[in-house]
Amino acid sequence: MTPGELALTSGNHTPVTKFILLGFSNYPDLQELLFGGFLLIYAITVVGNLGMIALIFLDTRLHSPMYFFLSVLSFLDVCYSSVITPKLLLNLLASDKSISFNGCVVQMTFFVMHATAESFLLASMAYDRFMAICQPLHYGSIMTKGTCLQLVAVSYAFGGANTAIETGNVFALPFCGPNKITHYFCDIQPLLQLACANTATAGVVLYVFSALVTLLPAAVILTSYSLVLVAIGKMRSAAGQKKALSTCASHFLAIAIFYGTVVFTYVQPHRSTNNTNSQLVSIFYTIIIPMLNPFIYSLRNKEVKGALKRKLQINIFPC
Repeated sequence: MTPGELALTSGNHTPVTKFILLGFSNYPDLQELLFGGFLLIYAITVVGNLGMIALIFLDTRLHSPMYFFLSVLSFLDVCYSSVITPKLLLNLLASDKSISFNGCVVQMTFFVMHATAESFLLASMAYDRFMAICQPLHYGSIMTKGTCLQLVAVSYAFGGANTAIETGNVFALPFCGPNKITHYFCDIQPLLQLACANTATAGVVLYVFSALVTLLPAAVILTSYSLVLVAIGKMRSAAGQKKALSTCASHFLAIAIFYGTVVFTYVQPHRSTNNTNSQLVSIFYTIIIPMLNPFIYSLRNKEVKGALKRKLQINIFPC
């Protein structure tokens, strides 16, 4: 039974066949300006992340676990940004801001899957830094290509499991009344507000699983970096300390921004009902962070900057 058929059996109301994404419709005079700004951000996101993937693939000096994970992170950023931003751009200019019921299901499915996978991938990256700094003698034998692929596969497995639970949790509910979503994409909380049923249980499921997929990786990250900081503090070489801190600083900055906004949106016990604030916070982890990640990791990383310089020199001065 499809979600729409389930809604039909729940009462005499006509099931919702499409939703209206209100997004930033409260600012009619700013639609063109917002379109230009988001289009520029999306272009930078795609070019920056695909460029990072290409650079890591082409430069053999970057063929290490840390940069493999970074290339996967760039791929995830392109994916979940592309799930949301193109539809947002279209709605900023079009008078019809609707999305079909099935389209909403697909958008939520792929967004939750990639966002969850990124959360666990960040934990894998923290574990990689822990092994590199705290267990350098065993690093090569443990962080093999097979291990890295398994960690990525596990990240996607958690993403698939969480999206099945979260999406099923929402669309198992009947939608037979209002269809205007006070958001710019099919997010879980705004949709729960439209359901024609008691959403208390669904709200608990959302809170529990959002906490699990956020706080569990966060615990791994905090533990890994706590041990890393202890190991760095024991280093006798100031140069070694600086290099170790440099490789971890960009990762920790990206983590702080990502988890800070996600926790504010999904995991806080008493979530704000202010839709404007929710949209503004969501912009950070759905649109801004995917754009910033390539710059955060490259501007503070001498190896990435060196690889980019080498490729530019080869292309500009091939002889």
